[in-house]
Amino acid sequence: MQTPREYTAGYSLQPRLRVFGGRQLVLGWGKILLLEQIRDTGSIAEAAQRMGISYNHAWTSVRTMNSSFQQPLVATARGGRSKGGATLTPTGEEVVDLYGEMIAESQKATLKSWAKLSKLLRPVEGLPSGGEDGC
Repeated sequence: MQTPREYTAGYSLQPRLRVFGGRQLVLGWGKILLLEQIRDTGSIAEAAQRMGISYNHAWTSVRTMNSSFQQPLVATARGGRSKGGATLTPTGEEVVDLYGEMIAESQKATLKSWAKLSKLLRPVEGLPSGGEDGC
């Protein structure tokens, strides 16, 4: 899945899906990015630092996700000599993959409407008009 830093210049359609449990946001773009960073770094603290969010916010997000799914998405080990760490569980990996699939399906479903809408946008300097950079 693309992260915001990987997008090209110009207009692009970036669907955001959110899952709520009542009024509580259980899963969304930011939480998926957090899961990806935890997978890449093996650390909630480092993932939070890379994302520019507080450790407390990251840890709260992990707790929310872990308590909302039938199986936890992130497994943690306490610090000490081994310095602790965090990894995605098989369920966590599956959730990241499924979210990416849902985003791709959303983009595909809106392709025709996006093509029409993008033609109504002002041209971005240095790019052709009409949203030809895709979605």
